[in-house]
Amino acid sequence: MVNLRFLIVALMVALVGCATPERAPEQPPPVVIPESTWRQIDSDIVAVSLDAKEQAMHFAHDAMQGWMDLVYQRTETDFIPWFSSYWTRQWLTMRVSWYKLSAGGEKDPTVERLALYLQEQYRERVLEPVAEEVDPDRVMEQTTKLYVWVLGELLQRIPQRYGIPRDQFDRRLKDIPAIALAPPSSHSASLYQIVCADPLARLPAYGALVARIHNPSAGAGTRPAGADISPVAKRTSENLVNELATSSVASVISTAVGRVAGAVISLGAAGFSAVVRENERPDMEAQLRKNLNAAFDEKWLDLMRNPDTGVLAGVYHISGRIEGGLAATVTPPLQSEPVPQGVPLPGEQPFHVESVTAKPLPGANE
Repeated sequence: MVNLRFLIVALMVALVGCATPERAPEQPPPVVIPESTWRQIDSDIVAVSLDAKEQAMHFAHDAMQGWMDLVYQRTETDFIPWFSSYWTRQWLTMRVSWYKLSAGGEKDPTVERLALYLQEQYRERVLEPVAEEVDPDRVMEQTTKLYVWVLGELLQRIPQRYGIPRDQFDRRLKDIPAIALAPPSSHSASLYQIVCADPLARLPAYGALVARIHNPSAGAGTRPAGADISPVAKRTSENLVNELATSSVASVISTAVGRVAGAVISLGAAGFSAVVRENERPDMEAQLRKNLNAAFDEKWLDLMRNPDTGVLAGVYHISGRIEGGLAATVTPPLQSEPVPQGVPLPGEQPFHVESVTAKPLPGANE
């Protein structure tokens, strides 16, 4: 009987023990980050943005130098020989005659139509084949993706340096604007969103940014695909139109002296013109080459420097929002020039922004 009572008591004690909830472990108090530390973190974010931008600029420069070399090569081997050949010039002269008839003899419409024809030929013979290898539009997107990727790689090192929880650092990144094209709200994105997007091309705000660069508003100007040779084409058109007026003298004389004699005069004039033009061909090609090179140099600078439509437009937009948004909090104050490498922050060891070795970007071929 005693044993039975003992067993009952032991069982009740065991049941009570199981029913008693375990005391939950005490949660550590949240880590409080001093505001001075956040200012230093903001300074580091600006520094890594500047470093990522510099690497993106080097990439864009090399890519566009390759584009320019290809444009020069195809211009030299295809367009200039085509344009300066005798029969091409004869064909262009015929087009000028047709344009003048269509325009009722007015010169300006004729010049404009011939200039458009020359630009079309240049695009087909030079720009489109080159774009199959290097396209400024693709360079712009690749450069933007490179900047965002390098930025994300460098940002990952900051929390460990300051010993701050990752979730607090992520919240900080969510408060920093990176793309600001709202409305709608989906056309804006935070720094956290762009570095975490995988792939970046699927982020609506990034798509809106690329679309705006490719198709800028009327106020921002319009970037023609590739090089703009319209000034060269127009000057060339004017020369050809004037040339037609001179060459038509032979036609007038041949009409006046009769059919047979006129045919002889026309053939003689054509042969003489061919010889003269062949002799003038080196000078003509040299002048055209000079004019095109000047146009290319100007266009290359515009593609590299234009903040709205150039190959760095995406980088300038994102970095400008990040650095501008932190301008009031960074320590030291944000400067217009890149932060010198190795400059120590107040009370800290020197911070070196390490370059990220270039490698294929995730989604670079999207």
